[in-house]
Amino acid sequence: MTTKKFIKWSCVALLCTLSLSSYAKKSKKPNVLVIYTDDHRYSGVHALGGQAVRTPNIDQLANNGIIFDNAFLMGSFSGATCMPSRAMLNTGRQLFKLHGQGHDIPVEHTTFGEAFSKAGYNTHMIGKWHQDRASLTRSFNDGQTVMGIGVYLTDHYRMPLWDWDKTGAFPKKDAYLLYYDEQGNEVRRPVAKTDKRGPTGTEADAPHSSEIFARNAASYIKNYHDKKPFCMYLAFHAPHDPRQAPKKYRDMYPIESIHLPQSYMPQHPFDNGHMFLRDEELAPWPRTPEVAKEHLAAYYAIITHLDAQIGKVIAALKESGQYDNTIIVFSGDSGLAVGCHGLMGKQSVYNEDGIHVPFVISGGAIKESGVRYDALCYIHDIYPTLCDLANIEIPASVTGKSMMPVIKGEKKQVRDYIYNAYRQHQRAYRKGDYKLLEFVKAPDKDWKLGELTRGSRTTLLFNIKNDPWETTNLAFLPQYFDLVKTMQKEMKEKAEELGDDNKFTGEKYDFWDYY
Repeated sequence: MTTKKFIKWSCVALLCTLSLSSYAKKSKKPNVLVIYTDDHRYSGVHALGGQAVRTPNIDQLANNGIIFDNAFLMGSFSGATCMPSRAMLNTGRQLFKLHGQGHDIPVEHTTFGEAFSKAGYNTHMIGKWHQDRASLTRSFNDGQTVMGIGVYLTDHYRMPLWDWDKTGAFPKKDAYLLYYDEQGNEVRRPVAKTDKRGPTGTEADAPHSSEIFARNAASYIKNYHDKKPFCMYLAFHAPHDPRQAPKKYRDMYPIESIHLPQSYMPQHPFDNGHMFLRDEELAPWPRTPEVAKEHLAAYYAIITHLDAQIGKVIAALKESGQYDNTIIVFSGDSGLAVGCHGLMGKQSVYNEDGIHVPFVISGGAIKESGVRYDALCYIHDIYPTLCDLANIEIPASVTGKSMMPVIKGEKKQVRDYIYNAYRQHQRAYRKGDYKLLEFVKAPDKDWKLGELTRGSRTTLLFNIKNDPWETTNLAFLPQYFDLVKTMQKEMKEKAEELGDDNKFTGEKYDFWDYY
């Protein structure tokens, strides 16, 4: 590093330390807004990945705040990766320390909603909840338009919703849909047994789920006059499929203008253990360039529509005069392939395809602007970082690490490696510029097919610094044999340290029995 660069970054670190330390001493606690999106990969934000997707409002958050360029989902033992992801965000606990696969959050795992409520915050939840009902009402004082707790129609325009139920029951009979009547008025009706799964709705039929969640968040903010600060968890379902967006946004991405990323493949080159599931059935095999472009265009469109809704929430903060005293965290629950490596879903340990997520800290209460860190971190590190930013105690049940030492310039890294797991078939280990991916052939159980064997024994090695899209496997080259052996040994050691063992996770099959 040159002397000029050293002075520049030393000044940045000093400013961060001064602004954060003086901020923490303020008597007025900051509001907190956590915006969590669904299947939103790192490169799905223009300011982060530089791709053709348009995200002006999220870009503004990023450019006016702090960006963590190396944030990751630790993994999942379920194809529904959003379930453990949201459990890790809400509990601050790593994958192997969750209760089961992450659906149930036991009372001894203090959620961030509980921690902030205990610290004097009014906690409010809007949108998707993928955990048990008891932990939902335990975590937040109140909420609006909750989704994801028992009825689902696979349609952003026909999204079953619940009003807040302080008893935690949220019975199916109380689920309702919003739609436009013949006069164009928005009305609601109960979800009926005759309602079939979609996607069949359009913008002419009903408001989009992102619009519903954003306007309720904006309304809460505009009408908030309590002396207590608020902590809002705004959990969007977009850009999760079905990738529906109003025509205005779809027209922004004509198929012929779409450029596929370097990792595009018509078909994945080997069996990764979970090649056939709902996400992968969204497109035919092989994934031709035309099919991949069509899906990527739809993905970009729903993201840009989502971005516009996030912009409305930020505008509400500014219009109400609360923006200057609000910490905003923006992140996504997983990556998404959309044609990368011949895959469509997020059930893999490739970066963009499954585990690389955006992580931005912004808002008027954050005085840093345009600061980017390459420090390694996980989704479950967001919770303790928020606690430190708001100057509240981190609960003992949290296993994540606060990124505050990086923000304050005390450390460049709080972690020296990243470890990822997907079911019993995939593991990944990243250290420095290199990332090792290991795949095994292991038994499995499919609810349709019964007992079967899936996967293949494969080793991949990528130089992530030079090859971020993971296109060139180095593992078979002789000059990398020693590095592969070293990383394999270290990965096994880290697995033991982290508790990646079905004796602890309760999973029927263990990756390490077949490695």
